[in-house]
Order: sequence, then structure tokens, then C-alpha cells
Amino acid sequence: MKRRVTLSGNKMTSREALHTYLAKKLTFPSYYGKNLDALHDCLCERTTPLHITVTYTDRLKEHLGDYGETLLQVIQDAAEENERISLSVYAEKRF
Repeated sequence: MKRRVTLSGNKMTSREALHTYLAKKLTFPSYYGKNLDALHDCLCERTTPLHITVTYTDRLKEHLGDYGETLLQVIQDAAEENERISLSVYAEKRF
């Protein structure tokens, strides 16, 4: 069965808040490095099916600017590299 996780851009208001939120929601190990490279590594190492839905990307980009854009790209890249991960992205909460 595929696990489903929704990530809200409203909750990612700073880099620190973003990585704490991701670690909790995606159940990352305690050694998660809390940076985008570590995020990519943890997602690519995933061995069980996962669907990630990112909502309020407009708010994410307001809060974090280019870092928010890069975060979305990292998640998309990991989904392309790891067939167990699928991704949906919404500017608002429509899904």
C-alpha cells in the first residue's frame, strides 16, 4: 500500500521550520542532515511506495523564495529518480 503525505507550504516558513516539518512528516531518520542534499538522499533511498502532495506552493515561495523553488525541484528530481515516489504539486489546496 502506498503511503500518502501532504506537505503544506503554509507550514514551511523558514529553512529550519521546513526541515523539521519534512523530517517529521516524511519520518526521516534522526541523522537527517536538514538540508536539500540530505532531503534528496533520504527520498532516493526510500524503499516503500510514497505519494507526496505539496500544497500552497505559492505560500512556500513567498516564505522561502529561491530556496522554496529549489526544494520543489529536489522533490521532483527524487521522484524521477526513485520509482517508488510519486508527486502532486498545487499552488493552493485544490486536490
